[in-house]
Order: sequence, then C-alpha cells, then structure tokens
Amino acid sequence: MSSVSAEGRASTPAPARRAGMAPTDIANPNYFHKVVDCQWACPAHTPVPEYIRLIAAGRYSDAYMINWHSNVFPGVLGRTCDRPCEPACRRGRVEDEPVAICRLKRVAADSKDDIRDRLPKPAAQKNGKRIALIGAGPASLTVARDLLPLGYTCVIYDADPFAGGMMRTQIPKFRLPERVLDEECGYILGLEPETRFGQKVESLKAILAEDYDAVFVGCGAPRGRDLDVPGRKEAAEHIHIGIDWLASVSFGHTTKIGKRVVVLGGGNTAMDCCRTSRRLGGEKVDVVVRSGFAEMKASPWEKEDAMHEDIPIHNFLVPLEFTHEGGKLTGITFEKVKAEYDAKGRRKLIPAGEPPVHMECDDVLVAVGQENAFPWIERDIGLEFDEWEMPKVDPTTMQSTHSKVFFGGDAAFGPKNIIWAVAHGHEAALSIDLYCNGQDVTVRPSPLVNILSQKMGIHEWSYDNDVSLDLRFKVPHAPKELTLKDVNMEVELGFNRELAFKEAQRCLNCDIETVFEKNLCIECDACVDICPMDCITFTPNAAENDLRALLTAPAQNPTQDLYVSDAMKTGNIMVKDEDVCLHCGLCAERCPTGAWDMKKFYLETAKAHTCSR
Repeated sequence: MSSVSAEGRASTPAPARRAGMAPTDIANPNYFHKVVDCQWACPAHTPVPEYIRLIAAGRYSDAYMINWHSNVFPGVLGRTCDRPCEPACRRGRVEDEPVAICRLKRVAADSKDDIRDRLPKPAAQKNGKRIALIGAGPASLTVARDLLPLGYTCVIYDADPFAGGMMRTQIPKFRLPERVLDEECGYILGLEPETRFGQKVESLKAILAEDYDAVFVGCGAPRGRDLDVPGRKEAAEHIHIGIDWLASVSFGHTTKIGKRVVVLGGGNTAMDCCRTSRRLGGEKVDVVVRSGFAEMKASPWEKEDAMHEDIPIHNFLVPLEFTHEGGKLTGITFEKVKAEYDAKGRRKLIPAGEPPVHMECDDVLVAVGQENAFPWIERDIGLEFDEWEMPKVDPTTMQSTHSKVFFGGDAAFGPKNIIWAVAHGHEAALSIDLYCNGQDVTVRPSPLVNILSQKMGIHEWSYDNDVSLDLRFKVPHAPKELTLKDVNMEVELGFNRELAFKEAQRCLNCDIETVFEKNLCIECDACVDICPMDCITFTPNAAENDLRALLTAPAQNPTQDLYVSDAMKTGNIMVKDEDVCLHCGLCAERCPTGAWDMKKFYLETAKAHTCSR
C-alpha cells in the first residue's frame, strides 16, 4: 500500500524512522496561514500581501474589494486601525519598521474607482428570518453586511440618528472625515436593512418578545469611567467624561472649551480628547497619566501626533483632588508615584515621596477607560453574566448562554478596536446563519484556500521578488498651523500613488510560500549556499528542541514553525526556519532540479455565505 507524503505525492512506505519531528502537513490551511504573519495577526484575516501587490500594480479597486470582503471598512480602517498586522510584519525582523500596511489600505480606498457595481445587491427574495441588531456600530454593520444578501431581514436599532456607532461618535473628524464613514456605512445601508435610528433599546426582554429569529448585541462599551476623588461633585460643571464629550463634539453640541485643559488618561481616547481640545480653543492642553510613557495604552503614533501638536504628556501622576472655588474648577492636585516591581515582574505604583503637583486648568476631560453598561438586559431571561457584569459569550461562536442572543465588538469582551468588532461580526453572522438553519454553531466551515505555483518559466515568477532596500516612508501631514484651527480638517494626507508604490515594494510577499518537493531534491546544497538568511538546513532528524539548535542558524523563535520534509535517500531531512525566511525565491531560482517552487497561498475565512442554505 502506498502512502501520501507531506508534499502530496504517493510514495512507497518509508522505513521506520528514529524519533524526531514529523513531516510538515502543508495541506493544513493554518500552516501557511501562520507564515503569512500579517494576515494571521489581523483579527479579520485580511489577505495583506495580495492587496499590497495590487496597489503596486495600480489596481486600486481590486485591492479595495479584497479589503472590503474581509474588513468591511477599508477607508475607515486605513485611517484608524490599531494595526495588529504591523508588529507581526516580517519586514520588522530585518529592519526597524514594518511595512505601512494600514496606510496602504487607505491608498486603495482613496484611489479606487466607483465600486458600487461590484457590491452585493439587496436580496431579491427574503428567506423569512428576522434578525435584530442592537447598535449601529462596526460589529452590527458587519453582521448586516453578511446576512442581508442572503435574504435575512435585519433590523438595526441605535439611539443615535446615524449609522457608525463609536466610529462616528468617538473618532474625531480630523482623523476620520465624515464623508469616508458615510460612504462605507452607505454601502451596507444600500443592502436595505430596516433602520430604527433614534430609538434606544430599553429592554432585551421586549426585543425577544418580538418576532425575531436571533438577536445580535453590538452596542459597544458606552460608559466612560469616572474618578471618585474629592472635589469631583463640586466642580462637576467643568469636568467631562471623555467619550461623552467627544460624541457631543461630533454632533456639534460642543464647540469650545477652556483655554487651560487637563486630560486624564493614557489611551487613544485621551489622545483624541487632547487633540480635539487644541482645536476648540485649548491653548495649554496637558495629558496626565498614572503609568509610565512606555506603558500607556495609546498607540505609539497617537502619542507622537499629540506631541507634534505641542501637547505635553506627564507620567506617574495620580489625581488626589479637584481644586475649586465657589463651585468653579481651578485645577487638580496630583501625587507623584513611581513603579516598583516584584519578583514576578508585576508592577505596583507607590508614592515617590515628592511634594504634590498642582496643575491649574479651566476644564478636565476624564479618559481613564470605558466599561460596558447593560441595565437594559434583564437578568431573568437565561442570559448569564460573569463577576464583572459582562455577558458570558463563546469567543468562537459569539453566542451567549441564551441560544438566540449573540454578542460582538466591545459589548462582547470589553473595549478593543474596530477591526476586532468586524471580526466578531463575521463570526456572529456565520453563527446566526447556522443557528437559523438548524445547524450546530460550533461546527465552523473550513476557510477557502488556494495555493498556486507562480512559475512563469524555469526561473521566472509572476510577481516581483526583488527586495526593496527602502526604509519606511512617512505619511505626509497637512500643516499644523492650519489643522489646529479646524476640528474637521484631516491631518494625515495619505500616500500619493508614487509613495504608495515605493512603500508597497517593501512588502516581502510572505504569502508566496517556498514549497519543497523532496523527491526532486539531490541534496546539492545549492539552496543552502544561496539563502541570505541561512534558514535552510539538511540534517538528520531530531526532536524539535534539538533540531532547532542543529540548524545552520539556530531557530530561536518557537512560536513560528519549522518546515520539515520527510526523510530523503541519505536519511537526512530538509528543515527551513519559517521565522526568518524572506520568501525571496533565491532557493527556487538556484535549485537545478525544481525541488523548490514558489506558490502563492491565498486564504479567505469562512463567512455566512459559505454555508448558507
């Protein structure tokens, strides 16, 4: 009887092998997916290298559509994403900065043609299933986008008059212009959901009593945390909760602030608050954080943008008291603290033993975190909450302990970011589709995967495999003297097409996989000699830890796999360290027998339409 090798070809039974690593199963869709580090790290698993190549080729609409199918809001996310893909980028392993993946996404959005004829159309026939969506933010809109073309009736509730949720109320227009948000929300509203905007849901029990087959809760984390320190009540008129204040600015209810402003908090909301304050009349705006600068939750680029606008960040200060006179805020007194670490590396803030610090101010914005608020969800409907008053939600299916109710976005697991909300929305839509068709929501369909050879000749490829030596290009900004005068003027200008092409060339094409066929290999070591990263080794097999140490360049990152072949005629195996491979294709170009091939791996995660009946 023949067997199937890791390379997918029939082979005669191999002789008994001494203990060592098993051959890599490259048919497992997660194997090469994990090697495409940027896509693996993206919660929505956007095929990043594919759309970057399309941008380099000037195919902006095609690049946009690849993004739209995965992350739903390319124009929004190209400006505001927290970029989990970029720390994972393989380029960051060979130089200081990764590819500007996020800002290239914006290029596709800004440079595309009219793509409306490429979008799904409203369902010609309804399937009889009705879904309630609580909140009109990114999670709910993603659910609607996935379910509406399948014939579901989606009814979207939101207390605000427009779609967008926190994208509209908490992200300033100088970061996210309203036209971009309106366009991408409009693509989903064009699928004709029923909208109940301006209608706040006061009772989940009442929603469940209506004729809905499933309910999705995507209402975000709507309550900003307050500070209970002396003087808070007395000076309340000039102390504002950050997210509420940003929403008031967004809808035009707030148009000015005092000349001296203190923002409390170190997250992205605090950065939005301080930068918005500068545009509404704040001449002296200070950010005060209880932690150190490096420990702040704000993204590095958010901190840089704030400091570029002349906003100082003060660290290791804890508010002791809001000072006031006759009910009018005069400032804040802080205690200076320092970090102390125990034997396990846990941090504790202790008094520094220095005199208190007093900062005079006219207004304070409190941006010390957000929390969920579910007073409208009754506790007697079979929906369980944990000790933190968060709903118990399955992290894979997004289903709660009430089989008909699903959660996503910040409402599910607390505040994160838009891309996580989109990922939750896709998973919840898939679960709702399964649930409404009487199927097991825990049985998830496999992703759609293609892996195709890129050979155009003996040693020619269908993609450009030259490695650019350029460092990361800077995104141009509008002049500060103009942007600080207009709360609606976008600060980042984005890459033009020339800069976008140059930045796209920095991508290492890590989805073009080096695939090895051991039956063609003659162990001439040509690939070993040419490899610029010393990541290929021919060696006797061994246990993984031993094998990692035996390689030409020891493989020191156990979170990334080794690509291991079956035994060859000599008894050796081929081992490639996926962690440092540049996917440059030199091994395949040098190989005299074609044992190495460059194959493009493309993965699209399963969505509701994958399994719909």
